[in-house]
Amino acid sequence: MNEFLKDPNSLFSVREKVAVVTGASGAFGALAAQVLAAAGARLVLAAGKAKELESAAAQCRNLGADVVTVARRPNTEQDSEAIMQAGIERFEGLDILVVGSGLNDVSPIVDMSPERFDKVMQGNVTGAWLLCRAFGRRVIEQARGGKVVLVSSARGKLGHPAGYSAYCASKAATDGLTRALGCEWGKYGITVNAIAPTVFRSPLTAWMFEDNDKARATRAGMLGRIPLGRLGEPADLAGPLLFLASRASDFYTGHILYADGGYTAG
Repeated sequence: MNEFLKDPNSLFSVREKVAVVTGASGAFGALAAQVLAAAGARLVLAAGKAKELESAAAQCRNLGADVVTVARRPNTEQDSEAIMQAGIERFEGLDILVVGSGLNDVSPIVDMSPERFDKVMQGNVTGAWLLCRAFGRRVIEQARGGKVVLVSSARGKLGHPAGYSAYCASKAATDGLTRALGCEWGKYGITVNAIAPTVFRSPLTAWMFEDNDKARATRAGMLGRIPLGRLGEPADLAGPLLFLASRASDFYTGHILYADGGYTAG
């Protein structure tokens, strides 16, 4: 009998793994941190807002996790190196990187300045590239493999009429980075994949779940395209995250996993 058949649940174990989560005070980053904490991982949490970061860390500690925090965004090479080095100094190694940091700026292209476009690309693409670079330098040297989970979007595949030229471009670039590093790092046993959600419940999207005319109209437009007939909930991202962060996905790399209720299928 194959060893994993004796305990299939062990395929999804991240116990004692060292996971770096950026954007840890945001909707996805905080969720990722809590899921990994509850699953027994040791955490390096990074975010730009120190107060919110400490709140996220406290939630993870309450779940039993050993946590170190770094109040920095991956804006520069130095920031990204510092985030990874904090994990090395505390835990003497790294295993998982979850890039939850990022941003959006909605505007018709004719009204958007190059500076605003550059800011979205920096937040969603350059920052992720710098984090992967800093993570890879350490994990390749460890020679024990690793896991990278980026956050893309259905908008990396599909356009949007409401002024998403910067966001769509950035998420398409995220998809390209995922595929490129999946190819580049396969020989090191490092898998690189991305979760690509459509709308899911968060502080930024809470208004879409309300019972008013604007919310109902927006939901109706979305639900007409989602075969499963509902918007996403945070729990819908927890399973894909644990899969991509664990050895269950050891033969899965360079892929975009659409957590979208079938939105991109039709």
